[in-house]
Amino acid sequence: MNIRDIVALAPVIPELNFTDVALALPVARALCAGGLRVMEISLRTPVGPACIEAIRKGLPDAVVGAGGLTRAVDFAAADRAGAQFGATPGLTPELAAASRGARFPVMPGVMTPTEVIGARNSSFTVLKLFPAEQAGGIDVLRAFAHVFPDVLFCAGGGVTRANAADYLSLANVACVAGSWVVPQALHGDWPGIEALARDAKSLAKS
Repeated sequence: MNIRDIVALAPVIPELNFTDVALALPVARALCAGGLRVMEISLRTPVGPACIEAIRKGLPDAVVGAGGLTRAVDFAAADRAGAQFGATPGLTPELAAASRGARFPVMPGVMTPTEVIGARNSSFTVLKLFPAEQAGGIDVLRAFAHVFPDVLFCAGGGVTRANAADYLSLANVACVAGSWVVPQALHGDWPGIEALARDAKSLAKS
């Protein structure tokens, strides 16, 4: 799948930051049961790649991405783990070069018009506005729609259940990313996570 296919699969991409590999597969099963097949596993913790690998092996229906890619070596680690897409918090020449050698599509992070232009010049047309709320949120995405009509966005960073629908109402927003679907307090409460996933899935764009 290309990145446009992936962001079209669900309105919300849960951002998951695991410290225990044993939690990865049951969390992913609960999300898929609730209708959210796409998930982004952060590489900010040492167990990130192992979590991606566990979900890929145990849950073939899931679409598992690697988030927080900030160095070229992160792309190699994500690739070895079986990541199906990648997301970066920003875009540098080093990351752009690494993405061209990756076997998975990449959604780079941007925050300003200059960064959008740079990403688009590197052939990226699906971008992650990050951190969305601090970057200007819905207002800046409305402005981007007029200047960059060919670019789709995933909004992440400060996106919650309370404001997700407002982001998703924008034509240039394909999906949002957030951690509210899997609060740490619900780890172990798989029906509870499934219910939150089902609620997030109900935000589907028309």
